Amino acid sequence: MLILCSAACSPVRVLDHEADTGFSLSKYKTFGFYEIEANGDTLKPYRTQLNYLEQELVQQLQQRGLQQSSSSPDLKINLGLVLAEKVQTRQTNFTNDAPLYFGERHYTWKSEEVVVRKYKQGTLSLHLVDNTTNKLVWHGAAEGVLPEDNTTKLQERIRTGVRELVQKIPL
Repeated sequence: MLILCSAACSPVRVLDHEADTGFSLSKYKTFGFYEIEANGDTLKPYRTQLNYLEQELVQQLQQRGLQQSSSSPDLKINLGLVLAEKVQTRQTNFTNDAPLYFGERHYTWKSEEVVVRKYKQGTLSLHLVDNTTNKLVWHGAAEGVLPEDNTTKLQERIRTGVRELVQKIPL
């Protein structure tokens, strides 16, 4: 029961993951990252988070027996990161929300959506490509709400997301 509650309450969820037929991480010894391609100031505000994301991936993959290599690695890692502004709303309810008054005893009430808060949601996609064949051998994606103005919580959220995603890679 506790396991189900902690999984359901997790701040990060793995959206999907799929391995190529016969793929096993144990067949590879080294990994490296593709160069990040972004234009203008797109990347600048998120460089710190991206660096931390890469560091966490390095640590998780090293724990699974791979070593990072900058020259001709067995696996190449392609990272995708999408940050989106989201709005949480709630539906008004006659029992909780007062009617609107328009004057001269004209009261009206209708159900409407009310903004509760705005937040950022991050989606990470991770692609593993066999460097010899240039073939995608595994892909996965995870998403989570990003804490505002709290570096420690953000780093923990990244750590959790990367760990959960990497655990889905078959050994």
